[in-house]
Amino acid sequence: MARVGVGVDFGTTNSVAAFYDGDQLRLVDLESHGSVMPSATYIDQELQTKTGDLAIQQYINDNTGRTVELVPEVIGETSKFSESGNSEEPSEVDTVTEQIYGAPITDSGLQGRLFRGTKRLLGDERVRRLMVFDQPFRLVALITPILLRIRKALEKEVGKLDMVHIGHPVNFEGKERLRNKLALDRLGEAYKYAGIPGQEFYPEPVAAAVSFLSLHPEVQGETLLTLDFGGGTLDFCVLRKYRDQFEVLATHGIGMGGDHIDQLLFRELLFPLMGKGETWKRKGFDREIETRFPFEDFEDLLLNWAITYTLNQNRYTTPVMDCIRQGGPGKRKFERLQEVIKHNLSYLLFSAIKNFKADLSNHNEARLDIPEIDVNIMMNRMEFENLIQSPLQSVAKSLDETVSQAGLKLDEIDIVLGTGGSSLIPAVRAMLDERFPGKVVEHDPFTSVATGLAIANYHGYSVS
Repeated sequence: MARVGVGVDFGTTNSVAAFYDGDQLRLVDLESHGSVMPSATYIDQELQTKTGDLAIQQYINDNTGRTVELVPEVIGETSKFSESGNSEEPSEVDTVTEQIYGAPITDSGLQGRLFRGTKRLLGDERVRRLMVFDQPFRLVALITPILLRIRKALEKEVGKLDMVHIGHPVNFEGKERLRNKLALDRLGEAYKYAGIPGQEFYPEPVAAAVSFLSLHPEVQGETLLTLDFGGGTLDFCVLRKYRDQFEVLATHGIGMGGDHIDQLLFRELLFPLMGKGETWKRKGFDREIETRFPFEDFEDLLLNWAITYTLNQNRYTTPVMDCIRQGGPGKRKFERLQEVIKHNLSYLLFSAIKNFKADLSNHNEARLDIPEIDVNIMMNRMEFENLIQSPLQSVAKSLDETVSQAGLKLDEIDIVLGTGGSSLIPAVRAMLDERFPGKVVEHDPFTSVATGLAIANYHGYSVS
């Protein structure tokens, strides 16, 4: 069989695979509707797994809208002596064992757990195992089913895999000293378990540049800057090409992506509608006590939709119910908060925010419509851009640092390539156009990394 290059882009949000035979470049259909597969794993009570669109749909069917009920967990046992006789006729001493219950954090009605964005955890040494129905799962075990599905789809097209180019961000999230080695070790182990032992790790922004240069050889200019703004990370590289060859002058990356913008929108748009900033009135010994509602106790659990159900504990629900009973202008806000907690709606809210963000990239205004909690917000693009000023400033700062690391000035860059879903945000494109007028191009934002990896694999490229 003729030589074939294979590339796999396992992403924070989506995954894509491609192959290249030196002539034709093809994407692999990982889903029935196309090549882009959500990087999602669903594990049910029988510890059976689903991946991709099926995983998300199963989670939505099994969990969204149901009433969450937490039951106490048995955390240990205690034994004590018991006598059943009396002082005149003492009996033998018996041992009585009683179970000790902890806080009610087990969701008795949970049909399955959905895992998304697992790639963001790979560089975090504190995250070793996640509990799934009382079973500890290593991160590697949560990723492997996705990679196994990709490997099987690839082998249907090209036969048994030999060496595969595997994409990775310039820098994973986590403590700077350990994050990249730990993440690549974990990722490499998962690929091996999935049946892909031959691995060449390759930076994702470099792969996107390789794809562009290979598919557009007619483009003039020697120096190319890539901005890869994905779901979990923001990556850059600067290349200088010499005819058919190229040299990597600089790479740079930070742990900020589209997921961070989604969380920012959740905080700014939804938190105020769910009780943030409201007061909590309680009866004291001789007077009514009025304090600020402790919304900060809820924030992280609301933003981490996978564990939002743990808010169904008395220490969280009691103050919410108190605030509903007190009435007043904040009552509807606390009712929304109760609905999100009780019916496990956090994932639905994030899905709505992602769609809202995409609409604002394509239109001058968009509506965040979430009928499940009676939310209907109209926002124009300027308001959206004002809201995300902080992440936009991080993009600009990181871009300037990358160009500086390459030993260049902005006007020495010939081509600027934007890829990754968040590169489609108009404010990001405007920032690039301002710095590099007439030099910015868009290149397959969701598939360029995978196609570049396949081309790099075919030619045997490596980046030390």
